[in-house]
Amino acid sequence: MPAPKNTVRRSLLVATTVLLSTALTAPVALAAPKPPATPSATPPAAMSTVGGARLGQPGTQVNLASGVPVLPKELSARSWIVADAESGEVLAAHNAHWRLAPASTLKMLFADTLLPKWPKTTEHRVEVSDLAGVGSGSSMVGIKEEETYTVHELWQGVFLRSGNDAVHVLAAMNGGVENTVREMNAHADELQAFDTQVVSPDGYDAEGQVSSAYDLTLIARSGLQKKDFREYASTVRAKFPGETKKDKKGKQVRGSFEIQNTNRLLSGASDVPVYQGIAGVKNGNTTNAGATFTGVAERGGKVLLVTVMNPEKDESNGVYKETARLLDWGFQAAGKVEPVGELVPPKSAVQAGAQPGPSASPGEAGGAVAGSQPVASAPAGGGTDGIGVALGITGGVLVLLAGGGFLVNRRWPLPDLVRRRPRP
Repeated sequence: MPAPKNTVRRSLLVATTVLLSTALTAPVALAAPKPPATPSATPPAAMSTVGGARLGQPGTQVNLASGVPVLPKELSARSWIVADAESGEVLAAHNAHWRLAPASTLKMLFADTLLPKWPKTTEHRVEVSDLAGVGSGSSMVGIKEEETYTVHELWQGVFLRSGNDAVHVLAAMNGGVENTVREMNAHADELQAFDTQVVSPDGYDAEGQVSSAYDLTLIARSGLQKKDFREYASTVRAKFPGETKKDKKGKQVRGSFEIQNTNRLLSGASDVPVYQGIAGVKNGNTTNAGATFTGVAERGGKVLLVTVMNPEKDESNGVYKETARLLDWGFQAAGKVEPVGELVPPKSAVQAGAQPGPSASPGEAGGAVAGSQPVASAPAGGGTDGIGVALGITGGVLVLLAGGGFLVNRRWPLPDLVRRRPRP
């Protein structure tokens, strides 16, 4: 359970060198119920109360009062949550702890767990065994056996194309799927994402694999502390290496092809405009899960996280449209609505009694890598072409960091690099 608000908020002064999980002390032992083998058909009468008692209740939880906008009527998702990414306050929720199939939004946990493992420049030659076990009908980026890829390229495949083939190659580099699943479950436990049970690291439908809107939001918030995570999640398009072939002269050449982010609020679609202020993070879609999505966006100094799971209305790109409606509501309600709960910090942060700062993955220093187009977020007035409005993420030192420490009045500040940059 989270520490009381007034206690946590008194812990204001923290060191800039504190990392999200590696530099903190070992996690405390907190008991939590194990997820059921399969998602329930209806929300249970009593669910987890991590983050607050209201979040464990079925149905919509919101404190409507004078001056607070009414929630959108066009919501059909089985579960959703709107939260302040920086303060952790949950502004509204609907079946927040309902354990459901997560689809590829689970790749956020995969990335948050494995991103620190290797520098971007690490190379790996793909073996036939690396791709064993990739599920039939999986989303793929197009990795070829006996070709060499950098870790940077593999992560682009994970984030942009939701490539299950890229996930399996990285899992093979990490000692295999079984080891990776074990590490992901351990990391979920550290984050207090107790609704989450990983069976397949790519989010492919598997018996017993569940998560919740609350947990996916916790996981996204953790991942966004990492610079690499932010850059990959906000990249609209990139060049991906193809297969080595002989040209007309008999010379071995390896071309490339373009991949585009499948997050429609970031890249746009015919019926979904690029969302003003969007900065990631991950979408998913499987038979069992339906459509799932977690998004982060910034407007007017507020950074919000919204997770939407399985809209039941038959609507093209419905998960993005419902997310956009909830983001619109959240930006209007922020500062007016009384929260119904909070996003809890990791176990180790609770034990340490300190507020973690942004962490780094190996080889993160500097700006974006050539050949990709990361975007801090879409500016106002963006049309349906996510490429045309993309802005580069600014390199350099985070504004939040100054000298040996910094004073904050929020428990979990989102690093400034994810904020919307003005058009040059």
